[in-house]
Amino acid sequence: MTVTTEAPSAPPRVRREVLESLIGLLLGMFVAILSSSVVSTSLPKIIADLHGSQASYTWVVTATLLAMTVSTPIWGKLADLFNRKLLVQLSLVLFVVGSALAGLAHSTGTLIGFRVIQGLAAGGLTALSTVVISDLISPRERGRYMGILGGVMSVGMVGGPLLGGVITDTSWLGWRWNFYVGVPFAILAIIVLQKTLHLPALPRRRVRIDYLGATLIAAGVSLLLIWVSLAGQEYAWASRQTAAMVAGGLVLLALAVAVELRTAEPIIPMRLFRNRTVVLAIIASVTVGVAMFGTSVFLSQYMQIARDKTPTQSGLLTLPMVLGSLVSSIVVGQIISRTGRWKRWMVLGGVLTIAGIALMGTIGSHTSFVLLSIYMAVLGLGVGMTMQNLVLVVQNSINVRDMGAATATVTFFRSMGGAMGVSALGALLGNRTAELITEGLARLGIRAPGGAGGRSIPDVSALPAPIRTVVEDAFGQGVAELFLAAVPLAVISLIAILLLKEVPLGTKTGIELAREELP
Repeated sequence: MTVTTEAPSAPPRVRREVLESLIGLLLGMFVAILSSSVVSTSLPKIIADLHGSQASYTWVVTATLLAMTVSTPIWGKLADLFNRKLLVQLSLVLFVVGSALAGLAHSTGTLIGFRVIQGLAAGGLTALSTVVISDLISPRERGRYMGILGGVMSVGMVGGPLLGGVITDTSWLGWRWNFYVGVPFAILAIIVLQKTLHLPALPRRRVRIDYLGATLIAAGVSLLLIWVSLAGQEYAWASRQTAAMVAGGLVLLALAVAVELRTAEPIIPMRLFRNRTVVLAIIASVTVGVAMFGTSVFLSQYMQIARDKTPTQSGLLTLPMVLGSLVSSIVVGQIISRTGRWKRWMVLGGVLTIAGIALMGTIGSHTSFVLLSIYMAVLGLGVGMTMQNLVLVVQNSINVRDMGAATATVTFFRSMGGAMGVSALGALLGNRTAELITEGLARLGIRAPGGAGGRSIPDVSALPAPIRTVVEDAFGQGVAELFLAAVPLAVISLIAILLLKEVPLGTKTGIELAREELP
Protein backbone atom coordinates (compact mmCIF):
# COMPACT_ATOMS: atom_id res chain seq x y z
CA MET A 1 0.00 0.00 0.00
CA THR A 2 1.28 3.44 -0.89
CA VAL A 3 0.25 6.04 1.67
CA THR A 4 0.81 9.66 0.63
CA THR A 5 -1.55 12.16 2.19
CA GLU A 6 -0.45 15.25 0.26
CA ALA A 7 -2.67 17.73 2.11
CA PRO A 8 -6.01 18.49 0.46
CA SER A 9 -5.44 16.61 -2.82
CA ALA A 10 -5.02 13.03 -1.56
CA PRO A 11 -6.72 10.48 -3.84
CA PRO A 12 -9.96 8.96 -2.48
CA ARG A 13 -8.44 5.46 -2.39
CA VAL A 14 -5.49 6.63 -0.31
CA ARG A 15 -7.82 8.48 2.05
CA ARG A 16 -9.91 5.35 2.45
CA GLU A 17 -6.85 3.24 3.25
CA VAL A 18 -5.65 5.77 5.80
CA LEU A 19 -9.07 5.90 7.44
CA GLU A 20 -9.22 2.09 7.61
CA SER A 21 -5.85 2.04 9.38
CA LEU A 22 -6.97 4.82 11.70
CA ILE A 23 -9.90 2.74 12.92
CA GLY A 24 -7.48 0.22 14.39
CA LEU A 25 -5.29 2.96 15.89
CA LEU A 26 -8.27 4.75 17.39
CA LEU A 27 -9.49 1.49 18.91
CA GLY A 28 -6.04 1.01 20.43
CA MET A 29 -6.01 4.53 21.85
CA PHE A 30 -9.52 4.09 23.21
CA VAL A 31 -8.41 0.90 24.97
CA ALA A 32 -5.43 2.70 26.54
CA ILE A 33 -7.48 5.57 27.91
CA LEU A 34 -10.36 3.32 28.93
CA SER A 35 -8.05 1.20 31.09
CA SER A 36 -7.19 4.19 33.28
CA SER A 37 -10.66 5.76 33.45
CA VAL A 38 -13.27 3.00 33.48
CA VAL A 39 -12.60 2.07 37.12
CA SER A 40 -12.79 5.60 38.50
CA THR A 41 -16.54 5.54 39.28
CA SER A 42 -16.35 2.03 40.74
CA LEU A 43 -13.23 2.65 42.86
CA PRO A 44 -15.16 3.47 46.03
CA LYS A 45 -16.98 0.14 45.62
CA ILE A 46 -13.82 -1.78 44.67
CA ILE A 47 -11.78 -0.43 47.58
CA ALA A 48 -14.63 -1.05 50.01
CA ASP A 49 -14.99 -4.67 48.82
CA LEU A 50 -11.23 -5.26 49.02
CA HIS A 51 -10.99 -3.46 52.40
CA GLY A 52 -8.57 -0.79 51.19
CA SER A 53 -7.79 2.78 52.28
CA GLN A 54 -7.54 6.21 50.64
CA ALA A 55 -3.93 5.35 49.79
CA SER A 56 -5.11 2.16 48.05
CA TYR A 57 -7.76 4.19 46.21
CA THR A 58 -5.10 6.51 44.85
CA TRP A 59 -2.63 3.74 44.02
CA VAL A 60 -5.05 1.69 41.91
CA VAL A 61 -5.05 4.69 39.55
CA THR A 62 -1.46 5.80 40.12
CA ALA A 63 -0.01 2.34 39.42
CA THR A 64 -1.41 2.41 35.88
CA LEU A 65 -0.34 6.01 35.28
CA LEU A 66 3.11 5.31 36.73
CA ALA A 67 3.70 2.29 34.48
CA MET A 68 2.33 4.19 31.49
CA THR A 69 4.57 7.16 32.26
CA VAL A 70 7.87 5.34 32.69
CA SER A 71 7.28 3.06 29.69
CA THR A 72 6.15 5.73 27.22
CA PRO A 73 9.62 7.04 26.23
CA ILE A 74 10.87 3.45 25.91
CA TRP A 75 8.05 2.56 23.53
CA GLY A 76 8.73 5.79 21.62
CA LYS A 77 12.39 4.92 21.15
CA LEU A 78 11.53 1.38 20.10
CA ALA A 79 9.26 2.94 17.46
CA ASP A 80 12.33 4.59 15.92
CA LEU A 81 14.17 1.24 15.83
CA PHE A 82 11.64 -1.54 15.15
CA ASN A 83 8.47 -2.32 13.18
CA ARG A 84 5.82 0.05 14.55
CA LYS A 85 2.86 -2.12 13.54
CA LEU A 86 4.29 -5.08 15.47
CA LEU A 87 4.88 -2.88 18.53
CA VAL A 88 1.27 -1.64 18.53
CA GLN A 89 -0.02 -5.21 18.34
CA LEU A 90 2.36 -6.28 21.13
CA SER A 91 0.97 -3.48 23.32
CA LEU A 92 -2.58 -4.70 22.67
CA VAL A 93 -1.69 -8.29 23.60
CA LEU A 94 -0.07 -7.06 26.82
CA PHE A 95 -3.23 -5.11 27.60
CA VAL A 96 -5.42 -8.19 27.19
CA VAL A 97 -3.20 -10.15 29.60
CA GLY A 98 -3.12 -7.37 32.22
CA SER A 99 -6.89 -6.86 32.05
CA ALA A 100 -7.67 -10.54 32.47
CA LEU A 101 -5.43 -10.74 35.55
CA ALA A 102 -6.78 -7.51 37.09
CA GLY A 103 -10.32 -8.84 36.89
CA LEU A 104 -9.28 -11.82 39.03
CA ALA A 105 -7.64 -9.76 41.82
CA HIS A 106 -8.79 -10.46 45.40
CA SER A 107 -6.72 -7.85 47.27
CA THR A 108 -5.67 -4.26 46.65
CA GLY A 109 -2.02 -5.37 46.41
CA THR A 110 -2.59 -7.85 43.58
CA LEU A 111 -4.95 -5.44 41.84
CA ILE A 112 -2.30 -2.71 41.89
CA GLY A 113 0.28 -5.16 40.51
CA PHE A 114 -1.92 -6.21 37.60
CA ARG A 115 -2.78 -2.57 36.91
CA VAL A 116 0.94 -2.04 36.33
CA ILE A 117 0.77 -4.50 33.41
CA GLN A 118 -2.18 -2.56 32.01
CA GLY A 119 -0.18 0.64 32.37
CA LEU A 120 2.78 -0.77 30.42
CA ALA A 121 0.43 -1.63 27.58
CA ALA A 122 -1.28 1.77 27.74
CA GLY A 123 2.11 3.49 27.49
CA GLY A 124 2.78 1.70 24.22
CA LEU A 125 -0.65 2.38 22.76
CA THR A 126 -0.62 6.07 23.71
CA ALA A 127 2.84 6.75 22.26
CA LEU A 128 2.70 4.50 19.20
CA SER A 129 -0.74 5.58 17.94
CA THR A 130 0.35 9.19 17.43
CA VAL A 131 3.68 8.09 15.91
CA VAL A 132 1.97 5.90 13.30
CA ILE A 133 -0.47 8.71 12.49
CA SER A 134 2.54 10.94 11.76
CA ASP A 135 3.75 8.26 9.30
CA LEU A 136 0.48 8.26 7.40
CA ILE A 137 -0.62 11.90 7.46
CA SER A 138 1.08 15.25 6.89
CA PRO A 139 1.04 17.89 9.68
CA ARG A 140 -1.35 20.09 7.71
CA GLU A 141 -3.87 17.25 7.33
CA ARG A 142 -2.98 15.80 10.71
CA GLY A 143 -4.88 18.51 12.57
CA ARG A 144 -8.29 17.03 11.75
CA TYR A 145 -7.15 13.49 12.54
CA MET A 146 -5.51 14.60 15.78
CA GLY A 147 -8.82 16.25 16.59
CA ILE A 148 -10.58 12.91 16.12
CA LEU A 149 -7.87 11.21 18.20
CA GLY A 150 -8.32 13.84 20.91
CA GLY A 151 -12.06 13.26 20.77
CA VAL A 152 -11.57 9.53 21.25
CA MET A 153 -9.24 10.22 24.19
CA SER A 154 -11.82 12.55 25.71
CA VAL A 155 -14.61 10.00 25.31
CA GLY A 156 -12.40 7.30 26.81
CA MET A 157 -11.20 9.50 29.68
CA VAL A 158 -14.51 10.97 30.74
CA GLY A 159 -16.95 8.48 29.16
CA GLY A 160 -15.11 5.56 30.75
CA PRO A 161 -16.45 6.41 34.21
CA LEU A 162 -20.02 6.29 32.84
CA LEU A 163 -19.46 2.85 31.36
CA GLY A 164 -17.77 1.69 34.55
CA GLY A 165 -20.67 2.96 36.64
CA VAL A 166 -23.24 1.10 34.56
CA ILE A 167 -21.21 -2.12 34.75
CA THR A 168 -20.74 -1.78 38.52
CA ASP A 169 -24.44 -1.11 39.14
CA THR A 170 -25.52 -4.08 36.98
CA SER A 171 -26.04 -6.95 39.42
CA TRP A 172 -25.14 -9.75 37.01
CA LEU A 173 -21.87 -8.03 36.01
CA GLY A 174 -20.20 -6.21 38.91
CA TRP A 175 -17.02 -4.14 39.13
CA ARG A 176 -14.70 -6.93 37.96
CA TRP A 177 -16.11 -6.58 34.45
CA ASN A 178 -14.62 -3.07 34.30
CA PHE A 179 -11.30 -4.79 33.63
CA TYR A 180 -12.74 -7.10 30.96
CA VAL A 181 -14.72 -4.51 29.00
CA GLY A 182 -11.71 -3.26 27.01
CA VAL A 183 -10.59 -6.75 25.93
CA PRO A 184 -12.98 -7.08 22.92
CA PHE A 185 -11.86 -3.64 21.68
CA ALA A 186 -8.21 -4.70 21.98
CA ILE A 187 -8.77 -7.94 20.08
CA LEU A 188 -10.72 -6.11 17.36
CA ALA A 189 -7.92 -3.53 17.09
CA ILE A 190 -5.33 -6.30 16.59
CA ILE A 191 -7.40 -7.81 13.75
CA VAL A 192 -8.11 -4.46 12.06
CA LEU A 193 -4.46 -3.35 12.20
CA GLN A 194 -3.27 -6.68 10.81
CA LYS A 195 -5.53 -6.29 7.78
CA THR A 196 -5.29 -2.55 7.10
CA LEU A 197 -2.02 -1.10 8.42
CA HIS A 198 0.83 -1.49 5.94
CA LEU A 199 3.95 0.54 6.74
CA PRO A 200 7.14 0.44 4.66
CA ALA A 201 10.08 -1.35 6.27
CA LEU A 202 12.58 0.86 8.08
CA PRO A 203 16.13 0.92 6.63
CA ARG A 204 18.22 -1.81 8.25
CA ARG A 205 20.75 -0.48 10.73
CA ARG A 206 22.54 -1.67 13.82
CA VAL A 207 20.24 -1.36 16.83
CA ARG A 208 21.44 -0.50 20.33
CA ILE A 209 18.83 -0.25 23.04
CA ASP A 210 19.75 1.99 25.95
CA TYR A 211 18.82 -0.41 28.76
CA LEU A 212 20.76 1.54 31.40
CA GLY A 213 19.12 4.84 30.50
CA ALA A 214 15.66 3.23 30.47
CA THR A 215 16.26 1.69 33.89
CA LEU A 216 17.51 4.93 35.42
CA ILE A 217 14.62 6.98 34.00
CA ALA A 218 12.04 4.44 35.21
CA ALA A 219 13.62 4.19 38.68
CA GLY A 220 14.01 7.96 39.13
CA VAL A 221 10.47 8.84 38.04
CA SER A 222 8.98 5.94 40.02
CA LEU A 223 10.75 6.97 43.21
CA LEU A 224 9.51 10.56 42.95
CA LEU A 225 5.95 9.44 42.20
CA ILE A 226 5.97 7.03 45.13
CA TRP A 227 7.21 9.84 47.38
CA VAL A 228 4.45 12.19 46.21
CA SER A 229 1.74 9.60 46.84
CA LEU A 230 2.94 8.59 50.32
CA ALA A 231 4.15 11.92 51.74
CA GLY A 232 1.74 13.43 54.21
CA GLN A 233 0.11 10.06 54.89
CA GLU A 234 2.73 7.44 55.71
CA TYR A 235 5.24 10.11 56.83
CA ALA A 236 5.54 13.90 57.00
CA TRP A 237 6.43 16.01 53.96
CA ALA A 238 9.47 17.28 55.86
CA SER A 239 10.97 14.00 57.04
CA ARG A 240 13.93 11.66 56.62
CA GLN A 241 11.93 9.55 54.17
CA THR A 242 11.12 12.58 52.05
CA ALA A 243 14.76 13.67 51.96
CA ALA A 244 15.94 10.17 51.02
CA MET A 245 13.35 9.59 48.28
CA VAL A 246 13.63 13.04 46.69
CA ALA A 247 17.44 12.96 46.78
CA GLY A 248 17.45 9.41 45.43
CA GLY A 249 15.04 10.25 42.62
CA LEU A 250 16.99 13.33 41.56
CA VAL A 251 20.31 11.46 41.63
CA LEU A 252 18.87 8.67 39.46
CA LEU A 253 17.50 11.19 36.95
CA ALA A 254 20.81 13.08 36.89
CA LEU A 255 22.61 9.80 36.13
CA ALA A 256 20.00 9.11 33.42
CA VAL A 257 20.77 12.46 31.77
CA ALA A 258 24.50 11.68 31.86
CA VAL A 259 23.88 8.30 30.22
CA GLU A 260 21.54 9.77 27.59
CA LEU A 261 24.14 12.36 26.61
CA ARG A 262 26.73 9.68 25.87
CA THR A 263 24.84 6.69 24.50
CA ALA A 264 24.46 6.09 20.76
CA GLU A 265 20.69 5.41 20.91
CA PRO A 266 19.27 7.38 23.88
CA ILE A 267 15.73 6.65 25.06
CA ILE A 268 15.11 10.41 25.30
CA PRO A 269 17.56 12.25 23.00
CA MET A 270 18.84 15.27 24.92
CA ARG A 271 19.01 17.23 21.66
CA LEU A 272 15.22 17.47 21.81
CA PHE A 273 15.53 19.88 24.74
CA ARG A 274 17.45 22.32 22.55
CA ASN A 275 14.22 22.74 20.61
CA ARG A 276 12.23 25.61 22.15
CA THR A 277 8.91 24.23 20.89
CA VAL A 278 9.51 20.83 22.51
CA VAL A 279 10.39 22.38 25.88
CA LEU A 280 7.36 24.68 25.93
CA ALA A 281 5.03 21.87 24.81
CA ILE A 282 6.34 19.67 27.62
CA ILE A 283 5.64 22.38 30.21
CA ALA A 284 2.09 22.80 28.90
CA SER A 285 1.53 19.02 28.70
CA VAL A 286 2.18 18.53 32.42
CA THR A 287 -0.83 20.69 33.33
CA VAL A 288 -3.05 19.07 30.70
CA GLY A 289 -2.18 15.73 32.30
CA VAL A 290 -3.21 16.96 35.74
CA ALA A 291 -6.50 18.34 34.38
CA MET A 292 -7.29 15.27 32.27
CA PHE A 293 -6.52 12.52 34.79
CA GLY A 294 -7.12 14.30 38.08
CA THR A 295 -10.60 15.56 37.27
CA SER A 296 -11.95 12.18 36.16
CA VAL A 297 -10.56 10.38 39.22
CA PHE A 298 -11.63 12.78 41.96
CA LEU A 299 -14.85 14.00 40.36
CA SER A 300 -16.18 10.46 40.68
CA GLN A 301 -15.28 10.44 44.36
CA TYR A 302 -16.96 13.83 44.77
CA MET A 303 -20.16 12.64 43.08
CA GLN A 304 -20.45 9.42 45.08
CA ILE A 305 -19.33 10.59 48.51
CA ALA A 306 -20.12 14.32 48.61
CA ARG A 307 -23.32 14.04 46.53
CA ASP A 308 -24.41 10.44 47.35
CA LYS A 309 -24.74 9.37 43.70
CA THR A 310 -24.42 5.86 42.29
CA PRO A 311 -21.51 4.98 39.98
CA THR A 312 -23.87 5.19 36.97
CA GLN A 313 -25.20 8.59 38.04
CA SER A 314 -21.63 9.79 38.59
CA GLY A 315 -20.72 8.89 35.02
CA LEU A 316 -23.83 10.58 33.61
CA LEU A 317 -23.16 13.75 35.57
CA THR A 318 -19.69 14.08 33.99
CA LEU A 319 -21.11 14.03 30.44
CA PRO A 320 -20.81 17.84 30.05
CA MET A 321 -17.03 17.45 30.28
CA VAL A 322 -17.09 14.64 27.71
CA LEU A 323 -19.15 16.66 25.26
CA GLY A 324 -17.10 19.83 25.77
CA SER A 325 -13.82 18.05 25.14
CA LEU A 326 -15.17 15.98 22.24
CA VAL A 327 -16.72 18.94 20.40
CA SER A 328 -13.76 21.30 20.85
CA SER A 329 -11.19 18.65 19.90
CA ILE A 330 -12.91 17.64 16.65
CA VAL A 331 -14.11 21.10 15.57
CA VAL A 332 -10.80 22.84 16.31
CA GLY A 333 -8.91 20.02 14.61
CA GLN A 334 -10.94 20.57 11.43
CA ILE A 335 -10.36 24.33 11.56
CA ILE A 336 -6.60 23.88 12.04
CA SER A 337 -6.39 21.58 9.01
CA ARG A 338 -8.33 24.06 6.88
CA THR A 339 -6.44 27.17 7.92
CA GLY A 340 -3.06 25.89 9.08
CA ARG A 341 -3.34 28.23 12.09
CA TRP A 342 -3.22 26.61 15.53
CA LYS A 343 -1.92 29.05 18.13
CA ARG A 344 -5.05 31.14 18.65
CA TRP A 345 -7.04 28.01 19.42
CA MET A 346 -4.48 26.68 21.85
CA VAL A 347 -4.36 30.02 23.66
CA LEU A 348 -8.15 29.99 23.92
CA GLY A 349 -7.92 26.42 25.23
CA GLY A 350 -5.41 27.49 27.88
CA VAL A 351 -7.67 30.32 29.04
CA LEU A 352 -10.71 28.02 29.21
CA THR A 353 -8.70 25.42 31.16
CA ILE A 354 -7.78 28.02 33.78
CA ALA A 355 -11.37 29.21 33.97
CA GLY A 356 -12.73 25.68 34.24
CA ILE A 357 -10.33 24.61 36.98
CA ALA A 358 -10.94 27.84 38.94
CA LEU A 359 -14.72 27.43 38.67
CA MET A 360 -14.45 23.83 39.86
CA GLY A 361 -12.61 25.19 42.87
CA THR A 362 -15.85 26.86 44.03
CA ILE A 363 -17.94 23.69 44.28
CA GLY A 364 -19.25 22.16 47.50
CA SER A 365 -21.58 19.42 48.67
CA HIS A 366 -24.65 21.49 47.74
CA THR A 367 -23.57 23.11 44.45
CA SER A 368 -26.31 23.22 41.81
CA PHE A 369 -25.80 20.49 39.20
CA VAL A 370 -26.61 23.04 36.49
CA LEU A 371 -23.68 25.20 37.58
CA LEU A 372 -21.49 22.12 37.98
CA SER A 373 -22.32 21.07 34.40
CA ILE A 374 -21.33 24.49 33.08
CA TYR A 375 -18.03 24.40 34.99
CA MET A 376 -17.22 20.91 33.66
CA ALA A 377 -18.13 21.91 30.09
CA VAL A 378 -15.76 24.89 30.23
CA LEU A 379 -12.94 22.67 31.48
CA GLY A 380 -13.68 20.07 28.80
CA LEU A 381 -13.58 22.69 26.05
CA GLY A 382 -10.18 23.89 27.23
CA VAL A 383 -8.59 20.44 27.50
CA GLY A 384 -9.97 19.42 24.10
CA MET A 385 -8.37 22.42 22.39
CA THR A 386 -4.90 21.83 23.82
CA MET A 387 -4.33 18.13 24.51
CA GLN A 388 -3.54 16.60 21.11
CA ASN A 389 -2.52 19.87 19.43
CA LEU A 390 0.55 20.02 21.67
CA VAL A 391 1.69 16.74 20.10
CA LEU A 392 0.93 18.08 16.61
CA VAL A 393 3.02 21.21 17.20
CA VAL A 394 6.00 19.14 18.35
CA GLN A 395 5.76 16.70 15.45
CA ASN A 396 5.76 19.64 13.06
CA SER A 397 9.00 21.03 14.51
CA ILE A 398 11.37 18.04 14.79
CA ASN A 399 13.40 15.83 12.46
CA VAL A 400 11.64 12.72 11.22
CA ARG A 401 14.32 10.46 12.74
CA ASP A 402 13.26 11.64 16.20
CA MET A 403 9.51 11.42 15.54
CA GLY A 404 8.93 8.47 17.87
CA ALA A 405 11.13 9.78 20.67
CA ALA A 406 9.74 13.34 20.50
CA THR A 407 6.11 12.23 20.40
CA ALA A 408 6.67 9.84 23.28
CA THR A 409 8.52 12.51 25.29
CA VAL A 410 5.57 14.91 25.17
CA THR A 411 3.18 12.05 25.99
CA PHE A 412 5.55 10.98 28.79
CA PHE A 413 5.41 14.37 30.49
CA ARG A 414 1.63 14.55 30.05
CA SER A 415 1.30 11.13 31.70
CA MET A 416 3.79 12.11 34.40
CA GLY A 417 1.75 15.24 35.10
CA GLY A 418 -1.32 13.06 35.42
CA ALA A 419 0.41 10.51 37.66
CA MET A 420 1.99 13.13 39.91
CA GLY A 421 -1.27 15.06 39.92
CA VAL A 422 -3.32 12.06 40.98
CA SER A 423 -0.71 11.06 43.58
CA ALA A 424 -0.27 14.52 45.07
CA LEU A 425 -3.95 15.45 44.90
CA GLY A 426 -4.92 12.08 46.37
CA ALA A 427 -2.55 12.61 49.29
CA LEU A 428 -3.89 16.14 49.77
CA LEU A 429 -7.48 14.90 49.66
CA GLY A 430 -6.80 12.13 52.17
CA ASN A 431 -5.15 14.54 54.62
CA ARG A 432 -7.68 17.32 54.18
CA THR A 433 -10.79 15.15 54.48
CA ALA A 434 -9.30 13.49 57.57
CA GLU A 435 -8.90 16.90 59.17
CA LEU A 436 -12.36 18.12 58.14
CA ILE A 437 -14.13 14.92 59.25
CA THR A 438 -12.30 14.91 62.59
CA GLU A 439 -13.26 18.57 63.15
CA GLY A 440 -16.87 17.90 62.10
CA LEU A 441 -17.20 14.91 64.38
CA ALA A 442 -15.69 16.90 67.25
CA ARG A 443 -18.44 19.50 66.82
CA LEU A 444 -20.95 16.67 67.23
CA GLY A 445 -19.14 15.47 70.34
CA ILE A 446 -17.83 12.36 68.59
CA ARG A 447 -14.19 11.34 68.54
CA ALA A 448 -12.87 9.97 65.23
CA PRO A 449 -11.57 6.37 65.60
CA GLY A 450 -7.82 6.54 66.10
CA GLY A 451 -7.85 10.18 65.02
CA ALA A 452 -8.03 9.03 61.40
CA GLY A 453 -11.42 10.25 60.36
CA GLY A 454 -10.81 10.37 56.64
CA ARG A 455 -8.09 7.78 56.01
CA SER A 456 -10.53 5.11 54.83
CA ILE A 457 -13.18 5.42 52.11
CA PRO A 458 -16.54 5.69 53.90
CA ASP A 459 -19.77 4.03 52.80
CA VAL A 460 -21.92 7.16 52.99
CA SER A 461 -25.26 5.36 52.66
CA ALA A 462 -24.56 3.34 55.83
CA LEU A 463 -23.79 6.37 58.03
CA PRO A 464 -26.21 8.06 60.45
CA ALA A 465 -27.58 11.34 59.07
CA PRO A 466 -25.45 13.79 61.18
CA ILE A 467 -22.20 11.94 60.46
CA ARG A 468 -23.16 11.54 56.81
CA THR A 469 -23.51 15.32 56.48
CA VAL A 470 -20.04 15.81 58.01
CA VAL A 471 -18.48 13.35 55.53
CA GLU A 472 -20.30 14.84 52.51
CA ASP A 473 -19.25 18.38 53.42
CA ALA A 474 -15.65 17.26 54.01
CA PHE A 475 -15.32 15.61 50.61
CA GLY A 476 -17.12 18.48 48.86
CA GLN A 477 -14.70 21.02 50.33
CA GLY A 478 -11.68 18.74 49.90
CA VAL A 479 -12.26 18.13 46.19
CA ALA A 480 -12.83 21.87 45.59
CA GLU A 481 -9.48 22.64 47.24
CA LEU A 482 -7.79 20.16 44.88
CA PHE A 483 -8.94 22.18 41.88
CA LEU A 484 -7.79 25.43 43.44
CA ALA A 485 -4.36 23.88 44.00
CA ALA A 486 -4.16 23.12 40.26
CA VAL A 487 -4.90 26.70 39.11
CA PRO A 488 -1.24 27.90 39.24
CA LEU A 489 -0.23 24.96 37.04
CA ALA A 490 -2.87 25.95 34.49
CA VAL A 491 -1.50 29.51 34.44
CA ILE A 492 2.01 28.19 33.76
CA SER A 493 0.60 26.10 30.92
CA LEU A 494 -1.00 29.16 29.31
CA ILE A 495 2.25 31.10 29.56
CA ALA A 496 4.09 28.25 27.82
CA ILE A 497 1.49 28.19 25.02
CA LEU A 498 1.77 31.98 24.57
CA LEU A 499 5.54 31.61 24.13
CA LEU A 500 5.18 28.99 21.38
CA LYS A 501 6.13 30.25 17.94
CA GLU A 502 3.51 29.53 15.29
CA VAL A 503 5.23 27.65 12.45
CA PRO A 504 3.28 26.75 9.28
CA LEU A 505 2.20 23.11 9.28
CA GLY A 506 4.09 20.90 6.83
CA THR A 507 2.43 19.06 3.94
CA LYS A 508 4.53 15.85 3.81
CA THR A 509 3.88 12.63 5.68
CA GLY A 510 6.44 10.99 7.95
CA ILE A 511 6.95 8.24 5.36
CA GLU A 512 7.72 10.80 2.66
CA LEU A 513 10.15 12.70 4.87
CA ALA A 514 11.92 9.46 5.82
CA ARG A 515 12.30 8.52 2.15
CA GLU A 516 13.85 11.91 1.41
CA GLU A 517 16.55 11.24 4.01
CA LEU A 518 17.54 7.90 2.45
CA PRO A 519 20.79 7.91 0.40
